[in-house]
Amino acid sequence: MRLLPIALLVVLVTACGPGRAPVTDDEFAARAREVVEHWRGSAEREAWVSGFVPLRNLTLEPDWRRTPRWVGRSAINSVWRLETEPPSGTPAPARLRWADGGSLEVPVLTAEAAYAGLSKPKSFADEKCPAEGCRPLSVVAVARGEATVPSSRGEVRVPTWDFTVRGVPEPFRRVAVDPAAMGGPPRPLDDGIQEVDTYEASAPTELRLSYLHGDCDTTYGSRVHETPEAVVVDVDVRDDDVRICPDVGRAGRIDVTLREPLGRRVVLDSGSGVPLLPESNVRLIEFRNYDPRRS
Repeated sequence: MRLLPIALLVVLVTACGPGRAPVTDDEFAARAREVVEHWRGSAEREAWVSGFVPLRNLTLEPDWRRTPRWVGRSAINSVWRLETEPPSGTPAPARLRWADGGSLEVPVLTAEAAYAGLSKPKSFADEKCPAEGCRPLSVVAVARGEATVPSSRGEVRVPTWDFTVRGVPEPFRRVAVDPAAMGGPPRPLDDGIQEVDTYEASAPTELRLSYLHGDCDTTYGSRVHETPEAVVVDVDVRDDDVRICPDVGRAGRIDVTLREPLGRRVVLDSGSGVPLLPESNVRLIEFRNYDPRRS
């Protein structure tokens, strides 16, 4: 008998999908009520639905495909040099506008404050400076600009301060909204995993859920719990005690029908308790230890 390599045996034995324990309908209903209560009392809820919660770093970096390699190394190590006098004075507040008609007036940082955020030391350095040192990122011009960023309420145009660096074809841009006026990402409930990634509202009472599952998992259906302010969703995925399976993840889609139109209600993932963003690749579970306001 030909023996399999130990490494292959490990993969075959351990790669059995996410290994979710089966959840009964009663258990789902209890969990959904817990998720709704957690969301109702969340300190981040108000900003999520009516404020500005950015979902990416506040420094909008240039296209690295068009940028010399030394620039990335210097940026990671925060080797900045200001060689121009930035504009003075505090800008007037800006009004952010979303596609759904919502708007919000926000304070705008000074150029000096934006540069401080851009140039502050990183907490890590993937690629340290060589022995002879990094080439300085020499800022030779500072100007106001605008950029589109993702937020909890969809993409939105925000004011920026744009910093032109000598030898770099595109400016480094820093979101100019005062972080004190921003909200933070909602925190997950306990140690649950995010089971549903995103959703599409295919009709007023129909949601198409996108989720990940193992290659040998079986999907038994979707479940939903509705309240006036939230919709909690779940996909019933089980591995059916499969012990040997390829280590392959699959993307699945499944529909769920609501009793009432979704409207402005927030869709919550039952596994993690975090809100889902429609038709988005942003997974809030990945923000567990990350807050864009501090980026």
